[in-house]
Amino acid sequence: MGSGFEWVAIIMFVLFLFLILSGYPVAFSFAGTAIVFGAIGLALGAFDLNILRLLPNRWFGSMSDFTLLAIPFFVFMGAIFEKSGLAERLLETIGLLMGPLPGGLALAVVIVGTLLAAATGVVAATVIVMGLLALPIMVRYGYNNKLSTGVIVASGTLAQLIPPSLVLVVLSQQVGVSVGKLFLGALIPGLILAGLYAVYVLVVGFLRPSLAPPIPKEARTLKGWALARRTLVAVVPPLILIFAVLGSIFTGLATPTEAGAVGAFGACVLAAFNRNFTWKVITQAARSTANITSLVLMILFCSNLFSLVFDNLGGQQFATQLLTNIPGGYWGFIIVANIAIFLLGINLEFLEISFIALPIFIPAAILLNVDLIWFTVMMAINLNMAFISPPVGFSLFYLQSVAPPEVPTLDIHKGALPFMGLQAVALIIVMLIPATVLWLVNLSS
Repeated sequence: MGSGFEWVAIIMFVLFLFLILSGYPVAFSFAGTAIVFGAIGLALGAFDLNILRLLPNRWFGSMSDFTLLAIPFFVFMGAIFEKSGLAERLLETIGLLMGPLPGGLALAVVIVGTLLAAATGVVAATVIVMGLLALPIMVRYGYNNKLSTGVIVASGTLAQLIPPSLVLVVLSQQVGVSVGKLFLGALIPGLILAGLYAVYVLVVGFLRPSLAPPIPKEARTLKGWALARRTLVAVVPPLILIFAVLGSIFTGLATPTEAGAVGAFGACVLAAFNRNFTWKVITQAARSTANITSLVLMILFCSNLFSLVFDNLGGQQFATQLLTNIPGGYWGFIIVANIAIFLLGINLEFLEISFIALPIFIPAAILLNVDLIWFTVMMAINLNMAFISPPVGFSLFYLQSVAPPEVPTLDIHKGALPFMGLQAVALIIVMLIPATVLWLVNLSS
């Protein structure tokens, strides 16, 4: 039975969406609507002040989650890669290795995007770094603008899916599943996406070399042993660090938080080895880490207040009943959830989706016996599509902010469309073949 005040909860949710879509800060939108509708609920007799006693348990229960400590460690690891020039050397070296191939530079972007996704876990950092470093080079050597920008935004957005994705860390806390299992579940779909991008750019380079020409011989200054030494210094150490961090999680040798701490320390060692571990790099990385971590925790803090009021007004019960009675049952719910997350993801950041939409879908998913790891990875792939979707996908704006003037905004938006199609293919594969997500999870159990 409903509480009789579901209509108030619906108005509350609609007003909240209006606030965040208008650009009002998410944390303040959560807190403001909770306070206003909490007062309305008290006036209507929907609940009493005793519900506030539940807040400390919710807050401290969330904040004591050891998994959340992984966020600052992985963000700091990625920030050191970005600020110290490790990412730049990685991209330059792989670009030299792949340059002789038609489409080789685009393939290098896919490879480095995959590696940076496994090193940073943050989309904005990956897209901006590759936009600053790769896009001018691709333009200089005659690459088509649409192909260049499309492969950068798509490869950069892999940071939302490939472990140690910040998205997966936050989703694990909201969904209530092990972040280690989410990392395992997302690995194969992430590699499927990267593989689809790689095949696409190589096919384009082979069929239409004018769109993705090889780097001219005179521009490939490093060859032979010099290139081998550069590869040994610039590529191998980051690869070892990434494999060590992820391998320790997947084999159970370390928790994600412990592995993140080792990764952050390892990134500092690599920066020092490359003689670029300066006080400026440390302070910039620390500030970036503090900004992102405090944003996550502030939203988590305020979303607890919002969900307490929303639940007590009967909003969650109403949403669960609505979702479990969708025509088509199990698959009807899966399709509606994917459509809803995609549409919301076009306008909202992943943090907002994680704290707004997922808590509404999860109770219905449990009632319908949907595997939560498979469902969560599907949502992460879906957010990849939304993040590069014109006209307001966030990755498009990240790249637009650093693109050279000769690359029009329209080309950036058009360039994303083929890669959205590839993401849709990956999403369908994961939907129809759950083993792509669950095989490694079951293997590790």
